[in-house]
Amino acid sequence: MNGGWFVTGTDTSVGKTRVSRLLLEALKRAGHSAVGMKPVASGCRAMDDGWRSDDARELMAVSGVSVDYADVNPYALKSACAPHIAAHEMGLEIQLEKILESFRCLQKKSAWVVVEGVGGWRVPLGEHLTMADVARAMRLPVILVVGLRLGCLNHALLTAEAIRRADVPLAGWVANHIDPAMTHVPENITALEQRIAAPLLARFPYQVTGVDENRPSGLSKETIMHLTSDS
Repeated sequence: MNGGWFVTGTDTSVGKTRVSRLLLEALKRAGHSAVGMKPVASGCRAMDDGWRSDDARELMAVSGVSVDYADVNPYALKSACAPHIAAHEMGLEIQLEKILESFRCLQKKSAWVVVEGVGGWRVPLGEHLTMADVARAMRLPVILVVGLRLGCLNHALLTAEAIRRADVPLAGWVANHIDPAMTHVPENITALEQRIAAPLLARFPYQVTGVDENRPSGLSKETIMHLTSDS
């Protein structure tokens, strides 16, 4: 039986890769076979073997299973902009079935797949396709990463409501402090706990980029046990 989660966020650059990596690391520590997936990535770099996403490569580095890059990141897009625009610039049309084919390949190789979305929940991937459509088609419970900064209450509550309306289970949410100037952080977290009908899985303090000692130790054993038992 396969398990996993779809990791979305209240916006871009709120810590989806950070949380996805920590989930993969925690699954490995618990002895589970786990692999990460980044179906669509913008702002990729040209390398000898093609366009490559730093996020996708980071997930591959902590995955416990050897898989093909093309399955982890079927759409590697050059421009660091909205994916449907970046895809259009490259003459590509992002297709749901291609993403699902790669997803199924990963499921055959690993018991657990952690899928990281791009941007926020409803980011467009094409004229009629959004990231929410991908999550719904994968039938994975969602973990919402809330970037703690001014305006996050509105963004988080709207996203949680959109997930509920999509009839996708919200497994929980993570509070990730991304703005050091934000005030009243505990009060904001309490407000979200009172309004989001899903558990707060973890709270991460502000992390200075590149400073390892500020990196959280990971998701607790209890959190992983709770998540894996519910998946």
